[in-house]
Amino acid sequence: MSQENNSSFALKSILEKDKLNNINFLEWHRNLKIVLKFAKKHYVLEGPVPNEPEGNTATARKAWEKHNEDSIEVTNRSTRKLMLLD
Repeated sequence: MSQENNSSFALKSILEKDKLNNINFLEWHRNLKIVLKFAKKHYVLEGPVPNEPEGNTATARKAWEKHNEDSIEVTNRSTRKLMLLD
């Protein structure tokens, strides 16, 4: 297993170990931010959702699509965890 895969596994295990419950929101939120920063997806929680670009320049469209894909991934994973389906 590569070092990046080991790190990713270790970070995922943080969230598995410290699942959100009625008393640990602050710790859970801190750990979530650490994992998302490592995955380079933390920006989806920290800023406004961008509007679809009107000019359709390739660069703007690609950035907008990446943000949407990352937002959907983070939302889907979080929803599955909260619904205890995962």
